Amino acid sequence: MKKLFALAVTVCAMGLYVGLGAQGAIPRYVYDPGWPKQLPSKWKMGGVTGLAVAPNDDTVWVYDRPNDLTNLELEAETGTSDCCSRPPSMIHIAKDGTVLGSFDAPQGHGMDVDSKGFAYLGQNTVRKYDTKTGKLVGEIPHSPELENGGKFGPAEMPQHTPGVGGQGPVAGFLPPPPGAAGRGRGGRGGNGGDAAAQAAARDAFRKKYPPTTPMIVGGIEEIRVDEPNNEVYVADNYLGGRVMVFDMNTFAFKRGWGAYGHKLSDISTDPADREFAAGKPPKEFRGHLTLNISNDGLVYAADRAAERIDVTTREGKFVKSFTMTAPGTKRNDSDRGAAGGVAFSPDKAQQYLYICDIKNNTIWFLNRDDGKIAGRLGSMGEGGGQFFGLHMIATDSKGYIYTGEVFAGQRVQRFVPADSNRGKAIEALARVQ
Repeated sequence: MKKLFALAVTVCAMGLYVGLGAQGAIPRYVYDPGWPKQLPSKWKMGGVTGLAVAPNDDTVWVYDRPNDLTNLELEAETGTSDCCSRPPSMIHIAKDGTVLGSFDAPQGHGMDVDSKGFAYLGQNTVRKYDTKTGKLVGEIPHSPELENGGKFGPAEMPQHTPGVGGQGPVAGFLPPPPGAAGRGRGGRGGNGGDAAAQAAARDAFRKKYPPTTPMIVGGIEEIRVDEPNNEVYVADNYLGGRVMVFDMNTFAFKRGWGAYGHKLSDISTDPADREFAAGKPPKEFRGHLTLNISNDGLVYAADRAAERIDVTTREGKFVKSFTMTAPGTKRNDSDRGAAGGVAFSPDKAQQYLYICDIKNNTIWFLNRDDGKIAGRLGSMGEGGGQFFGLHMIATDSKGYIYTGEVFAGQRVQRFVPADSNRGKAIEALARVQ
């Protein structure tokens, strides 16, 4: 058994990191097969739509999407088979991989936690929960209407019938068979109807809720808490994406901006300004915006659909931008681009950006000063240390990397620096024959 485990570690630990530049200075990582431990109560995790490390103790919070699970994955609820059961949407995992606690909340997208025991969950708006009780304690205001014609409503838990799941996390992203009506979710297309009427309704909505609207208008892609400055940064996906900053406690709106640091008043509502022109990135954010804040106070906003990363100050002053199309690949017209979640290397200067790439299922290490690729970690696959739907990334105070997957991945993984005690132990075990 020991040899089998060692062989598995060898396969996973070796060859994950490929340096493309001056490798000596770039952190080298190995996959940690012992984290997390088996989930309790026969839970099976859904797609991971939020991932955060608590700043006070390096424990990990996972925001998953239980409705991704299918009937086959919920048979333990009806006694049909041994596996599995619906998990709570928020799962708290210790440094040793055991589950510390959990609570259920409406599913959503984007999440962060602070050092005082509060979680900020993206549920079309940002809702703040007490992680000890799971109680909702406040929310950022949202427009009463949605651009698709719906109404913004209160937080409601989805109803669950034991043993009954959905179609799975991938079905909506696949194109329909030839001749089938409609388009898959990946195409982000509409469902037919009068195009002129739809355009008129859209224009009327955008006139009623201009880019300067000081509340959330769309849905949430990312949330980042800046606790030292008592602020929460929100990527609102309205108009392709707006960076919106609110007070952490009162949720009062403070400031916001668009692509290239555009003031909210300067953000265009013209759909053409969200399209590529002559091969150049769009004038505005195109879609699925993520962000993070560096130690030196720069905001890195990754526009996944446009495959570029904008850098601004905390006040929204534009600093620079770099494209993020992976070598040997082409841009596509969906939002499944290479510029996904943003994290930083553990050194004080944070020399490298860590970018999780859902298109190529890898983590890119970029030089933070010029955006050039310096290395990568992982590839597509379902084995330990590989990715299938790499969606979220977070790092802790030791430089450990945590990842969360959607699609068929539906899991969290950990990668540790090879020169850490944990990394040395894993590599030593891999050499045991």
